[in-house]
Amino acid sequence: MNRSWLLFLALPTMFVACGRSRSDASPPASAEPPASASQTVAEAGSSTAKSDCPRTGKWALCSVEKRLVQAGFVVRYDPKPASRRPGFSVMPAAYNLGRSRLEVFVYPSAEAAARDVAGLDTLAAAPRGSRGAWGLTPPTFVRNANLIAVFLTDSPVHGDRLSLALTAGAPQP
Repeated sequence: MNRSWLLFLALPTMFVACGRSRSDASPPASAEPPASASQTVAEAGSSTAKSDCPRTGKWALCSVEKRLVQAGFVVRYDPKPASRRPGFSVMPAAYNLGRSRLEVFVYPSAEAAARDVAGLDTLAAAPRGSRGAWGLTPPTFVRNANLIAVFLTDSPVHGDRLSLALTAGAPQP
């Protein structure tokens, strides 16, 4: 095709794109989750409010909740106290994500999480040499800095989505 013909086709597009004023441009997408999704977590009894989330660069339950909502999960905090899990030195917080269950272990430091991981079989999410107590659903084990999460789902797509959401980096300070 002749280059002048391509230029003739491209010029109107360039004029439209360059002539658009700043006020005509669509606003940038907000990093904040939709209010209705955040309220789902808050109304369900989450221990942290959206605005009270510490900006330390470490994981906190509120930053986990925010990241999950941003990933498109409907997050429901399970207010029943979760039992202590063998091999984990901190108590988990439990969430229901649709028909799946997530247990989140937030440690005071990445080093404390690493100490627990050193004694775990990450495929079973249980102490080495023991069977996991997670039921029939194989656990998806996720670790990032001071966070360990165990996700019980029948959906490999949801498991991948959760892993990507929680390993995309620690919360920004």
